[in-house]
Amino acid sequence: MRGEFYQQLTNDLETARAEGLFKEERIITSAQQADITVADGSHVINFCANNYLGLANHPDLIAAAKAGMDSHGFGMASVVLFAALRTAIKSLNKKLAAFLGMEDAILYSSCFDANGGLFETLLGAEDAIISDALNHASIIDGVRLCKAKRYRYANNDMQELEARLKEAREAGARHVLIATDGVFSMDGVIANLKGVCDLADKYDALVMVDDSHAVGFVGENGRGSHEYCDVMGRVDIITGTLGKALGGASGCYNRGRAKSG
Repeated sequence: MRGEFYQQLTNDLETARAEGLFKEERIITSAQQADITVADGSHVINFCANNYLGLANHPDLIAAAKAGMDSHGFGMASVVLFAALRTAIKSLNKKLAAFLGMEDAILYSSCFDANGGLFETLLGAEDAIISDALNHASIIDGVRLCKAKRYRYANNDMQELEARLKEAREAGARHVLIATDGVFSMDGVIANLKGVCDLADKYDALVMVDDSHAVGFVGENGRGSHEYCDVMGRVDIITGTLGKALGGASGCYNRGRAKSG
């Protein structure tokens, strides 16, 4: 049976190659930057990275990473629930939260993990989540893990969002959360957060924004889509990543308000 399984995998890979669907690895031998060197020694312009501000190989970030390893070592070596939170991590939590205008933040290893652990933690079967149709897969998967009733509205369509809010309220939802990307990663469209927040106020709903593709360079001070849309203080939960515009290798955060109003 094991032989049949591996033969099936081999056949599937051969079929994918024959149909032009097999994804070949691209090997980069230089630093992650605009002009990169690939395995054959040639130079190409890199349009595939999310290193929007070019910070991934910035000398100051490299120096800070080295200093951090000198003082704190490499890796967490445990989890927060079993051990303790390091002062450097707590400081980063506070700085991220302050920059985004929130009360506090929690760090994760990736934004996929942050979104995956968000909804199930906060909402139950008595609640409802209303999600934009073009939200990132991590939001979609996170919503699926939650027992809350799920609704979907067409991308950036405020009329349809209001219809879903009415449905959720008429169905007797205890709490309602609207989930949206701040900037939709496939086309770069910025969410209508002013419209989202206005409807959230009207129907007493919470607002969650994934700002992975906005923080660092969208908004007057780079605080993201909620700054760009002038709704700072009206978004309840923001998730984002350290691995794109902020130049980190990995890491993500959930940031939230302690209370409404």
